[in-house]
Amino acid sequence: MLRVCPGRVGAYVSVMEDDSDKQGGAPESLLPYDQWMEDALRGVVARALTHVMHEGLPGEHHFYITFRTAYPGVVIPPRLLQKYPEEMTIVLQHQYERLHVDEAAGLFGVSLSFGGVLSPLTVPFAAITAFVDPHVQYGLRFRVQAPQPAPPPAALPAPEPPAADAEVPQVVSLDAFRRKRD
Repeated sequence: MLRVCPGRVGAYVSVMEDDSDKQGGAPESLLPYDQWMEDALRGVVARALTHVMHEGLPGEHHFYITFRTAYPGVVIPPRLLQKYPEEMTIVLQHQYERLHVDEAAGLFGVSLSFGGVLSPLTVPFAAITAFVDPHVQYGLRFRVQAPQPAPPPAALPAPEPPAADAEVPQVVSLDAFRRKRD
């Protein structure tokens, strides 16, 4: 039997005790529900940033966004990457510029001031590990999975060895044809 459990951000479904198998839990799902849920919640982050891009931050809302700095597609100045080689948290509150969201590309960009220097950042949504709006005590935590590596390029066929009866190239010296200088 399934039971709907209302939550602050909607509802979720839990399995009742008598529905689990006798080995102590529900059977392993062949559908990637966890990944689908993470993808949907990353969409919440994209939607929040898109709203702020068009309307600005309302009231006292502000965001803490934590992301993996070495994730493919993350673009940050080298000095920041040196200071934050693994993970970095940025705050979108009062002083940010040029916020843009590209949902089709799966990323956002913003310029923030670090030590008085305005620095552009580009962050894929897949690199985000946490999103928090402390004003309303709303937060999301994400697992960051390594992106799938690109398939290796197709190997070129090895050149065929020359046939046994093929002529071997000859090296010709051009010294015999040069003018001699006195």
